[in-house]
Amino acid sequence: MYLKVQMPWNVIIAPQDLDAKGLMLQRSIIVRLLDEFASKKATPDLGYFLTVTTLESIGEGKVRQHTGEVLFPVVFSALTFKIFTGEILEGVVHKVLKQGVLLRCGPIEKIFLSEKKMPDYQYVTGESPVFLNAKASKIAKGTAVRFIVIAAKWMEAEREFQALGSLEGDYLGPLSESL
Repeated sequence: MYLKVQMPWNVIIAPQDLDAKGLMLQRSIIVRLLDEFASKKATPDLGYFLTVTTLESIGEGKVRQHTGEVLFPVVFSALTFKIFTGEILEGVVHKVLKQGVLLRCGPIEKIFLSEKKMPDYQYVTGESPVFLNAKASKIAKGTAVRFIVIAAKWMEAEREFQALGSLEGDYLGPLSESL
């Protein structure tokens, strides 16, 4: 789910990047904020950081004693993406295994759809393995799939989410092939 959040942030500007003219200083603050925001990636509470939408305020700078750097408290709005249990999403298959398939959905790279949670689908081995059902519906690499999230977990070491999905429910399953 996409979330719009308001976030406080501390931006540190080096002495050589300070300028008496307000526009250049504001530009330095915005550039530094965007660089730091992009490198942060995700948090367990807010999900994946996608983009800064608006800069709400820039507080008064405070000079750091020993370095001469200036710390500016900044408040901005941002768009994030967080996965929730029970949510219905669409993802694209990027790997087919005997035990199930791995999906990508937005910034989330590791969503596992177990063969046990794909009712009526059977694994078919070969050069390009697939899952088929009696109605000739196919789940292969590149197939878009609508699924329900049954579990989501934050992995601190990788700073990313992993999830488990299921096709058990109405209107869930493959949507198209080769996206």
